[in-house]
Amino acid sequence: MKKFTQQLVLLGPGLAWLVVFLVIPLVLILSYSFFRRGPYGGVVYEFTLKNYKQLFSPLVLRVFLTSLRIAVITTGLALLIGYPTAYAIATAAPQWRTTLLGLVALPFWTSYLIRTYAWIVLLNREGVINHFLMRLGIIHEPLGLLYNEFAIIIGLLYGYLPFMILPLYSSIERLNPELREAAADLGAPPLKTFFTVTLPLTLQGVIAGSIFVFVPSLGNFVVPELLGGGRRLMIGNLIQNRFLKARDWPSGAAMAFGVMSIVLILLLLQAWATNRLQEGGANAE
Repeated sequence: MKKFTQQLVLLGPGLAWLVVFLVIPLVLILSYSFFRRGPYGGVVYEFTLKNYKQLFSPLVLRVFLTSLRIAVITTGLALLIGYPTAYAIATAAPQWRTTLLGLVALPFWTSYLIRTYAWIVLLNREGVINHFLMRLGIIHEPLGLLYNEFAIIIGLLYGYLPFMILPLYSSIERLNPELREAAADLGAPPLKTFFTVTLPLTLQGVIAGSIFVFVPSLGNFVVPELLGGGRRLMIGNLIQNRFLKARDWPSGAAMAFGVMSIVLILLLLQAWATNRLQEGGANAE
């Protein structure tokens, strides 16, 4: 009993936080999704499945596929940029690693909203990038870099790239360098060593980083609104519109719960893949 009381004291504040700010909101969203919208907004407490049927409407499916495409492209680019960056940091001299990791985390010291607005200054037709390219003579008229899918991907990539680099760094840094040295001693070229030794042994970091980038990219609504100019709707924007503009809380709740279900499935797949990789590593030893 005493041990249980001690555990309750230690875990109580964290559990209370999760219940109040996670479990209760999820239950409210789930319950609202089974009711219908009132004539002038609000919620009419009459059971219906209409909100979930709307998830398969052409509009919602089109917006979801657009969100999925943008999230996948963003995650792929983050992996292509993040892996070499994390590898360079993990293999740098020990006295430089803390500084380099600090530079990776430095953008988090500034508001995400301010950083997104900064990209408007950089990408607009009179912005820094167009002005610089015109001064170099590379282009003769400003490029349309803003208010399109390109700008959305750039904004998401910039915002979530550290979420890819940090787990990759952790995974690469734990990798025994003697394994790469052994592969090189056996005559394996660097590229083959990477694909047969380094990458398989750091797949946990790849999976974790990909989830950390993909999930917030899929549900983001700030970047598409600001950098996309509202011309490219993502599922997060659609949910926001249903709650705040259409005042259709039940429909918005159904969409939100649908996205959360996808996120939950991805997290379960990540846990399964991580367990398989750990079991494979234990068997190999």
